[in-house]
Amino acid sequence: MPRLNPFASGRTSLTKKGESRIDGHVVALAWSDSLDLITAASADGPISIFDAKSGQVRHALSGHGFGTSCVAWSVDGKHLASAGQDGKIRLWDPVTGNVAHELPAGAAWAERVAWCPTANVLASAAGKKLRLWNLAGEMVREFPDHPSTITDIRWKPGEPILASAAYAKLSLWNTNSLADGEAALIREFTWQSSLLVLEWHPKARFMAAGAQDCTVHFWELASGEDLQMSGYPTKVRELSWDASGRWLATGGGPTPTVWDFTGKGPSNSTPLQFDAHQDNVNCLAFQRRGSYLASGGEDGLLALWQPGRQKGALALAKHDAPITQLAWAGDDQRLAVGTADGAVVLYAL
Repeated sequence: MPRLNPFASGRTSLTKKGESRIDGHVVALAWSDSLDLITAASADGPISIFDAKSGQVRHALSGHGFGTSCVAWSVDGKHLASAGQDGKIRLWDPVTGNVAHELPAGAAWAERVAWCPTANVLASAAGKKLRLWNLAGEMVREFPDHPSTITDIRWKPGEPILASAAYAKLSLWNTNSLADGEAALIREFTWQSSLLVLEWHPKARFMAAGAQDCTVHFWELASGEDLQMSGYPTKVRELSWDASGRWLATGGGPTPTVWDFTGKGPSNSTPLQFDAHQDNVNCLAFQRRGSYLASGGEDGLLALWQPGRQKGALALAKHDAPITQLAWAGDDQRLAVGTADGAVVLYAL
């Protein structure tokens, strides 16, 4: 059971609103704003859809055999997709809880799904295969095979441009192009390490990537100039931009580290560092439009920060198991937290 200790901000605190559970480690967490539903996926495979107000289970979905890897709601919040270690992509009807379509991802393990921000088009990544699907379950595009396993895919904010990461390579694709796959490739960037996770700058000025070699790499997209942030104690899988694009929060150890991208940017600058966690940070999430940053750690600690305004934590909540997932609601007033022992806890500011 989480224990809450709000302090330091005067008016800011976290209030626990409810707790639900799934069987197994929470490997993915996603929020439908239009339906006010929270989806939590277990590493064992099953997926649960919860009512965000009552915490009651709306649907218990079978998920994926051998384990679910990813869930995602469409931008309109009305369509749910999942990927799993059975090599399948599934589109679910959130009203009935039934499978609308089952799609072949192209490899034994489907790693990622991501919805386009401008249309109900779904991108999937499995092995070296990058594919696009429509709501009818039809594959509308398959891109040329990547040279190695795709580790992450991210859509450009507000545009049908898709970024994909693999070993030593970041690729940008024009998904509206009717030409062949090679012509759809807009640009490539290279870096001699495995890129694990991507995050677009909110105004698409930069692309940040967490890497296997314990660095964060980013590119200024207009010039192609790149920069490395090193010195992290572990490989970096945790990245989050604030809505203004000023702050980039990074994990890669027990201390959330936040870089300032104003002025000349983070080059030769000292980042902000926030101390509270006793073990590695597992997840970071800025509010969608606000300035609060949430961090969740292997130590079970949830911390709330405000970079540039507060040096210390605004609030802390201790859980009995490692925190594995964080997801803000669209109103920025509620935060869903998933843990390694299957808890899904809802907090409100």
